[in-house]
Amino acid sequence: MQSEPETVCSVAISFDRCKITSVTCSCGNKDIFYCAHVVALSLYRIRKPDQVKLHLPISETLFQMNRDQLQKFVQYLITVHHTEVLPTAQKLADEILSQNSEINQVHGAPDPTAGASIDDENCWHLDEEQVQEQVKLFLSQGGYHGSGKQLNLLFAKVREMLKMRDSNGARMLTLITEQFMADPRLSLWRQQGTTMTDKYRQLWDELGALWMCIVLNPHCKLEQKSSWLKQLKKWNSVDVCPWEDGNHGNELPNLTNALPQGANANQENLGQCKSLEYQHLPAHKFLEEGESYLTLAVEVALIGLGQQRIMPDGLYAQEKVCRNEEQLISKLQEIELDDTLVKIFRKQAVFLLEGGPYSGLGEVIHRESVPMHTFAKYLFTSLLPHDAELAYKTALRAMRLLVLESTAPSGDLSRPHHIASVVPNRYPRWFTLSHIESQQCELASTMLTAAKGDVRRLETVLESIQKNIHSSSHIFKLAQDAFKIATLMDSLPDITLLKVSLELGLQTMLTTALSLPSKS
Repeated sequence: MQSEPETVCSVAISFDRCKITSVTCSCGNKDIFYCAHVVALSLYRIRKPDQVKLHLPISETLFQMNRDQLQKFVQYLITVHHTEVLPTAQKLADEILSQNSEINQVHGAPDPTAGASIDDENCWHLDEEQVQEQVKLFLSQGGYHGSGKQLNLLFAKVREMLKMRDSNGARMLTLITEQFMADPRLSLWRQQGTTMTDKYRQLWDELGALWMCIVLNPHCKLEQKSSWLKQLKKWNSVDVCPWEDGNHGNELPNLTNALPQGANANQENLGQCKSLEYQHLPAHKFLEEGESYLTLAVEVALIGLGQQRIMPDGLYAQEKVCRNEEQLISKLQEIELDDTLVKIFRKQAVFLLEGGPYSGLGEVIHRESVPMHTFAKYLFTSLLPHDAELAYKTALRAMRLLVLESTAPSGDLSRPHHIASVVPNRYPRWFTLSHIESQQCELASTMLTAAKGDVRRLETVLESIQKNIHSSSHIFKLAQDAFKIATLMDSLPDITLLKVSLELGLQTMLTTALSLPSKS
């Protein structure tokens, strides 16, 4: 095949303190990233530094010239580029010869080849105009022609910049966010009262996640964070700024298949993951001996999962709370627990049980606090082989579902670090309540299975079920589970579990009978 004719491109690259601060290329390529010619020249400069001649700043070179040399230099420059620089040269000459011109009021002259001052901020070159144009183009395509993929590639580039501590990461995300805020579809959806598409919601979720990475970056200066906070508040005050739930209208999507259900959901996902082997890499800079990046990561994950947080108002935000929790637990399930990690689990479980307002497993919590059923089930199964007492204590504490209670729970309200449950007569709109109740049921079933043969624990679990589970269908399911566990083929029937099954079955019948309309 006949190849394309070879073209010669003129490329100029400016450096400042080991960073490319500006680029120009005659190829005319318009893109966010460097063209192939700029990349080629950069690699050539890196691999063959001796082949690229370094020059002093042009101001230093001019200073060494006499009058005749300066005149020759200017005239040759104008001759070579007369069509491009002649008008500018004549204008500058007129201004220099005029005593009252503005140019004569300034001492010296600018030198673009001298580089920035040591106090000036230096950062990698970023074509801001191209970033804005590209994002605007992708958004205008409405998810077609691979535009969503292209936006995710931009987000990945921002993550890469943040990982490398490149200050352009925040700059690039700011430009992307501005184009998202200027998307005309936001106003249209707001006026029509319709919901945004799922793909668009996911892009906004990624946008928010990246901003969290930026504002939580410990390496950023306080003035930078203050500037970002001001900008985020400005965006948040705009009328068309979408809510976290992404739903301005009254249309509620079907949640039947939105969230995983049942005891094997993560697998009162994992199977699709690639098997990974996690190892303890030493963290030399931390205070306590024996800590590794793995132990720190696991501990941070447990702290985050156990924090008390109020259930958000919107449907999409509530669904995201459940999904994110289960995804993080699924990630933790990939890690094989050793003695070091078991100590972390024990320590965090105790902290959460004894914690105050920051713990979702504290003695007294807010009535609308996000339930801990899914997290507690993971803690229970992880701790059970090593510390059964702590495992049951954690799971039993998490069984509560205060949003369905008609009165506030009792507790030591004199302790100032506890949050009292408030507004007992208002039932908020929890769109994911059916999923939450199923997780509560899974937790209870897991405890019943583990307590087989232990009369005291079975009675305690039964009391918790009768106190905290309000759905007759879930109580009936637990009655069935208890019967199946009690009558396994490879062992004698467990009398206590059969009694539990009978008690729960009777409770189901009583609840159902009371709910039936009476005949006159």
